[in-house]
Amino acid sequence: MRTVVLGPPPAELQALIARRQSLGLDGFDEVWKGEYHMAPMAHPFHGYLYNQVAVFLQPLVNRAELLSTAAFNLGERDNFRVPDGGIHRALPNTVYVPTAALVIEIESPDDETWEKLDFYAEHGVDEVLVVTRGSRSATWLVRDGDHYERADHSRLLGPDSAGLASGIDWPPADA
Repeated sequence: MRTVVLGPPPAELQALIARRQSLGLDGFDEVWKGEYHMAPMAHPFHGYLYNQVAVFLQPLVNRAELLSTAAFNLGERDNFRVPDGGIHRALPNTVYVPTAALVIEIESPDDETWEKLDFYAEHGVDEVLVVTRGSRSATWLVRDGDHYERADHSRLLGPDSAGLASGIDWPPADA
């Protein structure tokens, strides 16, 4: 369900955001050019898939002398996205990270994965990996100027989409 509140946020909305922050429920909330995007915690399969991908990629990340992280804030305080994971050239040392070599998105029903691509390109992210549970697929996207093109493999890490997808122990599609 999408909810849009026009004008200044009412006190009730401000209280809801403050409550989510105090309870630690805002970890995947994002701000898109001043618009607050409230994201619920994902299904446990989401985290399971992320772990599968991270374990698969870690030896490749090490070989490329890069560093991996789980979810992080990419952008700046009033305009940031929270990818499920990232690959970096150096360990980020700030809450709002300006860029990444690669971001990982685990696509969930009703999420905004594909709407984030322009933002990632604007912030110089070289590659995006989108993992989709429903189709049991991995999609590599490589930046070409201000947009992404589908690629058959990662230029940074090497594996192809089919190899990555076959290396994942996929959860049941019907659960």
